Amino acid sequence: MKRITILIADDEAEIADLIELHLSKEGYHILKAANGNEAIQAIHTHAIDLVILDIMMPEMDGYEVTRQIRGQHQMPIIFLSAKTSDMDKITGLVMGADDYMTKPFNPMELVARVNAQLRRSMQLNQSRSGTTTPVIEMGGLVIDSDQRSISLYGEAIELTPKEFDILYLLASYPKKVFSAENIFQHVWGENYLESGNTVMVHIAMVRKKLGEDKNKNKWIKTIWGVGYTFNG
Repeated sequence: MKRITILIADDEAEIADLIELHLSKEGYHILKAANGNEAIQAIHTHAIDLVILDIMMPEMDGYEVTRQIRGQHQMPIIFLSAKTSDMDKITGLVMGADDYMTKPFNPMELVARVNAQLRRSMQLNQSRSGTTTPVIEMGGLVIDSDQRSISLYGEAIELTPKEFDILYLLASYPKKVFSAENIFQHVWGENYLESGNTVMVHIAMVRKKLGEDKNKNKWIKTIWGVGYTFNG
């Protein structure tokens, strides 16, 4: 069985060592990077299954590292940062992170979140390797779950992994209403008290990328007080 490799990118050696200690006990193979450039180099030269990423690093910050990763890879990314404002969290998630934890942190909670992200990633990979992979086509919108690609009237639309998963979930069950909590449970694979705001931010980004505004939510319709539905 392939050993799971986790990359820890943090310029604070004590924090990286602490995370390595706890994750090594779980049987994971750990790589460490002290700055953004080292993180990108590690991803180019190793098969990385999950990245734990600080934002404020020398040479290249975590946002830029995430942008470069998402250009080629789909592995889970967990931000672990001293930046604690809601806007910092929203920015991290919008950039393509799968989770966001603030420092100081509980190492056991981080381990639990790592396990949850890896479990969900493996389930997605298994589903992608199946013999049937539906392509959803509605009104000029094409969603290919095999290629994990979106096009609208022939033009490619770039979505983050979570944005894709949300749109694909809703489009797979047109007219069915999903609450924010339902969406979070399906897409993130766990319960989370702040799921409502997280889902709302991701849906807002999907709408923006699909060229929708507050007055014309063509593809994703808000059912006030209930949740969201695909309106294709």
